[in-house]
Amino acid sequence: MKIAVGISGGVDSSACALMLKDCGHDVIGVTMALGRDNEEAELASARRAAENLGIRLHIFDFSREWRENVTDYIRETYMAGYTPNPCVRCNETVKMSLLPKASFALGCDRFATGHYARLATGDEGRPLLMRAVDRSKDQSYFLYRVSDDVLSRTVFPLGAMTKSEVREFARSRGIEASGKSDSQDFCGGDVLAFAAEEERPGDIVDAEGRKLGTHRGFWRYTVGKRKGLGIGGGTPYYVTALDAAENKVIVGFKDAALIRRFEIENAMIRGRLDGGLTAKVRSAGEPTGPVTVKDEGGGILSVECADGLIGVAPGQSAVFYRGDEVIGGGIIRASIRPSDRVPGPQEN
Repeated sequence: MKIAVGISGGVDSSACALMLKDCGHDVIGVTMALGRDNEEAELASARRAAENLGIRLHIFDFSREWRENVTDYIRETYMAGYTPNPCVRCNETVKMSLLPKASFALGCDRFATGHYARLATGDEGRPLLMRAVDRSKDQSYFLYRVSDDVLSRTVFPLGAMTKSEVREFARSRGIEASGKSDSQDFCGGDVLAFAAEEERPGDIVDAEGRKLGTHRGFWRYTVGKRKGLGIGGGTPYYVTALDAAENKVIVGFKDAALIRRFEIENAMIRGRLDGGLTAKVRSAGEPTGPVTVKDEGGGILSVECADGLIGVAPGQSAVFYRGDEVIGGGIIRASIRPSDRVPGPQEN
C-alpha cells in the first residue's frame, strides 16, 4: 500500500513514517509551505528527516489557502472580541484537508500523520474518531471537524502509544529527532502575532464597571483566563467577557466564570446526542460532564452542564465525547445569561 506521511521533522512524524515502512508499505513524505516567517528552517528539517528515513518528500505550496482560511480568520476573530482556535481551523481547511487530498492525487492509498488520536469503524463502515491512549497528548479535540472522506483514508499509527513509547522507539532506531522537544506554539510562533496589532492599553473592570487594573489590548485575553491579570491579592479573578468596542476586559470571581448553559453554532456532529455525553471547551484537560445537548433550530445547539464549565470562550470549540468516541462539536457562540444574548462569532 502506498502511504503519504505528513513530515515535519519532529519525532512523531518521523516515527510514524518508520513504523509504516517497517510494515512493508511504500511510504512517501508530504509537507506544506505556508509562507510563514522562518519557514525555511522548518522545511529544511523536514527534508533532512525524509532523507534520513530514505523516503521522497513532496512540498505543496498552500500559502494562499492558509492565509485566507487561517491567518485572516485568526485576526478577524481576535479583533471581534472572540478567541480563535487556529489548530482546529488549520486541520479542517488545510492540514487535514488540502494535504491529504494532494497526497491522494499522487496515487497514495492512505494518508498518515503523527497525531495522537485513534480511528475505529462504525455502522456502515463510517470512521469513528477516538481519543488517544496517551491522554496527556490526545489531539482528537483538534480533529473533530475533519471530514469522513479524509478520515476514512487516514492512519494514526501513534494513537495507541504513549509519547514515551514513541520516543523510545525513535531512539532505538536512531531517529535524529528522538530527543527534540515538542512544539508548544501554533505553527512555530505566537498566535497573537497574527493579530498584527500595536499595544492598545485599556481597563480591566468588574461586572459593575469598576476599574481593577489595565491591559495592553483586549485580544490578548481569553474568557476563563485566571493567571497573569495583574490584579493583586485576595480571591482570584477570571476573565468573564471581552468588550472589543470599548477595549475592556471584564473579570469576576469563579462563580461568575462558571457557565452552566451556552450555545454553539456551525456544528459538525458525527454521532448521537441522546445522552451519556461529556464535553471539552479547551484542548487541555479531561472532558467534563455529563452535558445535555439540544437542537435549538437555525443551526444552533444549546449545551447544559449542571456542574458548570470554566473557560467557555466564544470563538473556541466545544467538543463532545461518549467515552473515547468523538461525537462532534461546534463553535462556542455565547454563554446564556438572564435577558442577555450575545451575537456569536459567525454573526459579525
